[in-house]
Amino acid sequence: MSNNQLGVLHALDAAKTQWYHFTAIVIAGMGFFTDAYDLFCISLITKLLGRIYYHDEKDHKPGTLPPNVAAAVNGVAFVGTLTGQLFFGWLGDKLGRKRVYGLTLMLMVVCSIGSGLSFGDNPNGVMATLCFFRFWLGFGIGGDYPLSATIMSEYANKKTRGAFIAAVFAMQGFGILAGGIVALIVSFTFDHAYKADPYWLIGQKSTVPQADYIWRIIVMFGAVPALLTYYWRMKMPETARYTALIARNSKQAAADMSKVLNVELKPDEEKIEKIITAPSNSFGLFSKEFAKRHGLHLLGTTSTWFLLDIAFYSSNLFQKDIFTAIGWLPKAEKMSATHEVYRVARAQTLIALCGTVPGYWFTVALIDHIGRFTIQLIGFFFMTVFMFALAIPYNHWKSHNAGFLVMYSLTFFFANFGPNATTFVVPAEIFPARLRSTCHGISAAAGKAGAIVGAFGFLYASQSQTKPDAGYPHGIGVGKTLMVLGAVNCLGFLCTFMVPESKGKSLEELTGENEEDDEHKQTTSIEKVSAA
Repeated sequence: MSNNQLGVLHALDAAKTQWYHFTAIVIAGMGFFTDAYDLFCISLITKLLGRIYYHDEKDHKPGTLPPNVAAAVNGVAFVGTLTGQLFFGWLGDKLGRKRVYGLTLMLMVVCSIGSGLSFGDNPNGVMATLCFFRFWLGFGIGGDYPLSATIMSEYANKKTRGAFIAAVFAMQGFGILAGGIVALIVSFTFDHAYKADPYWLIGQKSTVPQADYIWRIIVMFGAVPALLTYYWRMKMPETARYTALIARNSKQAAADMSKVLNVELKPDEEKIEKIITAPSNSFGLFSKEFAKRHGLHLLGTTSTWFLLDIAFYSSNLFQKDIFTAIGWLPKAEKMSATHEVYRVARAQTLIALCGTVPGYWFTVALIDHIGRFTIQLIGFFFMTVFMFALAIPYNHWKSHNAGFLVMYSLTFFFANFGPNATTFVVPAEIFPARLRSTCHGISAAAGKAGAIVGAFGFLYASQSQTKPDAGYPHGIGVGKTLMVLGAVNCLGFLCTFMVPESKGKSLEELTGENEEDDEHKQTTSIEKVSAA
């Protein structure tokens, strides 16, 4: 224990893994389960939205979302998420983690339901209403990133802190998987209850009127896990690091953690006064001192998260287009609307089950053994390798679907056993308590800026060089787009060298919050010499 560390914080750092750790993981993790479900379920229903609302009688193919509508539907939640990450990240440092935590969850509940109830006099009206609710849904989701990461890092012990934060984030994998499973169940039920022939046989009649309920049920289901978690979030005490180091109430911090840890903790009134008045604990986000101490770290966390999410979100959101391009999914005109949702959901569920979910839990198992830095380097390296392996012989994979799917699953495995997890973990550890939520929000917002680039960029870039979809300009094709994503991953590998290793250290040791100012150190040294 550092001589300058508060007893309550040392107790948290040294605590054995207890029931409250797992409770915190579930409470924070269910938010991420909901986040992932809400963000990624849209990719399961965009083709259905096109069939229902944008059918053209003159076209021999089912309706598709116009480019501007598709971009808005896919990307508006990310814009909301980016805004929410910045706003709630800042608010979490100003008002406290707990006070803001319930607000983000209720926003997600209301907007999930609102998304499913989107109505209008015409197709554009329905899409505009959907986009409105998905923006505010994203805004709530954005708040969950910095708050969940910060709460878990401040509750965890230093030995297994990485695994606990990664476990919260790993619930994202189950959220993606749940989205696919819910879509499978709903589409299977409707497909059997309201049978329809493929589009090429009966045209628009292949989209039964009841199909409009499918996408609404899928998006509204996201409110369920959020509602189930709300009560327990409100029961969580504020983190001791916020209460002691920011609110400056060591008595309350000791009382809260005494209940959580089931031990008697005494407040350190004198010690806390020394810590919070030291110059090393008074600099702000836009100060020279912050730039000197943490500027490179913030550049590292923002750049790596930005680059990761360009590749991760474009690959996730447009799986259905990639699967169609390589021939794993039949062409749209060879399926009915309900069966198309089923086939898309089945494909995405398989990828989540084989690549996405296992990758997260490999990180949980190994992050406190081999470290964040190593896992991030490994992940970016293999993502680069597999993206290039898919892109360079792209035409070969069109006739070898199974091989493509294995390679594609491995890119998701190494994204999650790699930078998708570590970019979430590290910003919650390496910045001072008074700026931790803000800096995590900034890092996460940089990631969502990358997701926006990926969502909009892939939509246009992946279009065929000869026969683009209706309304789209000519693109560079899926193969060359995968090549670009491989280069982006390579840049992420290089930017990782700006991110420090945080394994096995206390938060205060990482951030320098236990440091005494130089004047105090000199005075202490003189006193020791005089005594001698």
